[in-house]
Amino acid sequence: MDPEAPKTLLITLTGKDRPGVTAAVFDRLAQAGVEVLDIEQIVLRRRLVLGVLVTAPHDWKRLSAQVERAADELQMQVEVERGVGDNRVRAVGRSHVTVIGSPLRASAMAAIAGRIADSGANIDRMERMARYPVTAIDLHVSGIAPERLRVMLAKEAASQGVDVAVQPANLLRRGMRLIVMDVDSTLVQGEVIEMLAAHAGVEAEVARVTEAAMRGELDFAESLHHRVALLAGVPASALDEVYRDLVLAPGARTMVRTLRRLGYRFALVSGGFSQITDRLARDLHIDFARANELEIVDGVLTGRIVGPVVDRAGKATALREFAAACGVSEEAVIAIGDGANDLDMLNAAGLGIAYNAKPMVRDAADTAVNVPYLDAIVYLLGISREEVEAADAAAGIVTPAPPV
Repeated sequence: MDPEAPKTLLITLTGKDRPGVTAAVFDRLAQAGVEVLDIEQIVLRRRLVLGVLVTAPHDWKRLSAQVERAADELQMQVEVERGVGDNRVRAVGRSHVTVIGSPLRASAMAAIAGRIADSGANIDRMERMARYPVTAIDLHVSGIAPERLRVMLAKEAASQGVDVAVQPANLLRRGMRLIVMDVDSTLVQGEVIEMLAAHAGVEAEVARVTEAAMRGELDFAESLHHRVALLAGVPASALDEVYRDLVLAPGARTMVRTLRRLGYRFALVSGGFSQITDRLARDLHIDFARANELEIVDGVLTGRIVGPVVDRAGKATALREFAAACGVSEEAVIAIGDGANDLDMLNAAGLGIAYNAKPMVRDAADTAVNVPYLDAIVYLLGISREEVEAADAAAGIVTPAPPV
């Protein structure tokens, strides 16, 4: 018995990708009767990297020579390493780390990878989720608790100007979930109350109070009553004009459309007004909506709210009620918001996402997305841009071609 005979062989093939490469390699392996223990293959800019870990046959040198001849015929490079152990992912502390940049610079990836290495954790796998209009890379990391890794990478992400989301690698990421979204400055651009205030000539004052409330400097309910009072006398028809002028966040329809295909449910929870959010819910096929109701008498706004205010606590209550209605746990809820009145809702969800949010909200949320594309959320859920575009194409929806 050869004392130097290896138990395994790692075969790594690199070169220009073309049809039949993988088949040719496995044909040689099949002739040797080996077992396949692990496979990794990627194609990057038409360059193939194929790694195959197999059991070593008795005449492993003959197999190595056959694989090298196959590589020569394919005009590719091959490396055969002996005695490489199986690539076992550490069971403790497994996470998906999604890095999003526009652009995503090598220096940022170096910094993120460096912090992971400093923690003693390991990057087991990397895959691209999107290259346009943002670059999104998903890292499979093991060896550190997701909570610790999230704290560690948050500071580095802020320093590098990229978004980093850390989620536990478990089945929940693949299950049906409920998405609960804020509306103003999240689902839609701008603030509805400021658009209404323009009809009363008080836009500047309302904008000032709104900004302070979103920063957490004012009690939300108190500030809302003050702002709504300034709308007294505005014709109710202004609500129709405001709705026509609404601009959805870039990627909003794509996100909702994509996740609905996968069985996700959606809810709008807003400190704004039901006269707007209910229409948005109908137009976007959103399952639930909760917001404040403006009082209207004789066709004009009275400057009052009907019923209790949907404030910071009210948003979290709505999230829990909608989760119960869907039959999902709070851990299966994703909340998205930007203001201080969203904080309880973000904390109540299994994943709270601060979307283009105020600093205090970014600091408190599980993760932050600061690129101006709401559909970047799907990359956090393991859905690639290519999958989104393929599903859209099958439905006859044409998406713009990315730059070469």
